[in-house]
Amino acid sequence: MHKRMSQHGDYDHMGEAINLVNNFKVDKVVFNCGEINDLETELIKVLDKKKIKYYSCIKELNIDNNKLYFLQTKEYDSENDNSNVIYTDLNGYKFMFMGDAGIEKEKDILEKYNTGNIEVLKVGHHGSKTSSGKEFIAEINPKYSIISVGKHNRYSHPNKEVLDNLEDSKMYRTDIDGSIMFKIKNNKLKIETCSP
Repeated sequence: MHKRMSQHGDYDHMGEAINLVNNFKVDKVVFNCGEINDLETELIKVLDKKKIKYYSCIKELNIDNNKLYFLQTKEYDSENDNSNVIYTDLNGYKFMFMGDAGIEKEKDILEKYNTGNIEVLKVGHHGSKTSSGKEFIAEINPKYSIISVGKHNRYSHPNKEVLDNLEDSKMYRTDIDGSIMFKIKNNKLKIETCSP
């Protein structure tokens, strides 16, 4: 089975990328917009050696019968705001994955795109207060929100203000719920967790 990787250049998002491409069959790699940093340069050397195709700053990606939309707004000075923000509609369920995008990019997304209500939001920047602004969350109105965060992390993520902004959605956190899996079966969305 071919794998596709999408990431931005911070170590906590792509530090193991070279191990991944060395140990799994990776078909394509998608980089975010913005300048290529040292970590990404090292990965590109490996991709070239293995003849793995890679792209940056793309707008769409087809996977089987589904389409991923990369919500590109502009290039930012911040690696986090240059994160790939990915939107997809699967069987009528809307998913949005925020990477580490911050409040400035959230505002730009609201201005440029009309996404409507989102069923599943992968919360930006591990629940940091630099993301998940009140206006953005109110507009996309996620039914479920997922926060990827380590137990007892040094940044005290997720931030209380972010949790307050997300209070109308059903929250899942990797530090509490472990791995979180969404399945669509018979046009019904099911959520499964596996304790850490």
